[in-house]
Amino acid sequence: MSETPTRLVTAVILVAAGSGQRLGYGMPKAAVPLGGEPILMHALRGIVASGAGSQVCVALPPGHDGLRQLCEDFRQELADGGPLLSIVEGGATRADSVRAGLAALMDGIEAVMVHDAARALAPESVFDRVADALAAGAAAVIPAVAVVDTVKTVARTTGSDSELAPEVVTGTAPREELRAVQTPQGFRLTTLLKAHEAARGLDSKESEAVTDDAMLVEMLGTPVHVVRGSMQSLKITTPLDLILAEGLLEGPLGARWVEG
Repeated sequence: MSETPTRLVTAVILVAAGSGQRLGYGMPKAAVPLGGEPILMHALRGIVASGAGSQVCVALPPGHDGLRQLCEDFRQELADGGPLLSIVEGGATRADSVRAGLAALMDGIEAVMVHDAARALAPESVFDRVADALAAGAAAVIPAVAVVDTVKTVARTTGSDSELAPEVVTGTAPREELRAVQTPQGFRLTTLLKAHEAARGLDSKESEAVTDDAMLVEMLGTPVHVVRGSMQSLKITTPLDLILAEGLLEGPLGARWVEG
């Protein structure tokens, strides 16, 4: 029977600097209430419960004293045991926030998981699968779920066709090859640092096209491995997402769902 590979010393960068405009609460997404607590607190408690990181680095909206105080209070809860909690100001883009987190990592970190606070209910099992893949030798690993909808590529209509509909189908993607990508995304620290350094050379249009850290690693030509994600790891972006997340919290398995 083969031995389980030793897990790497890992930090989790929690990206929590989003504006949350589509939720309509008039506050940063991380501060929006979910089950009586801000979304940020659910994400933090989930990370700590997973045991995924020796350090958790939270990238917050600049100047948001309320969220910073929440983190400071949570740091006191962890004083008797748990990961080191670091707080940084997020940037104008997601990549900027991740880079701010990378700059605050403590010595000895070997791997990094980048997690979105908006996926506040990600189960511990997903963190485990990502950590195990990194320990087994993957340089980059992402959780994902199969796409159940038929996905088509489209183009904007022009001329007289625009009177019929705003878009026209140009092709149908093979559904069996498609995956919806989630977080936490895990990387060897050296790999992620190299990817973000290379990204500094992207122009503004190229930068806007990058939606996750795995894309930056793909640009290096480094294989990105995929493990099973979870339907519980929904991204809270719209009011409907928030309703679904509330439903998960009120479900039969309680506040922290367990999934194998």
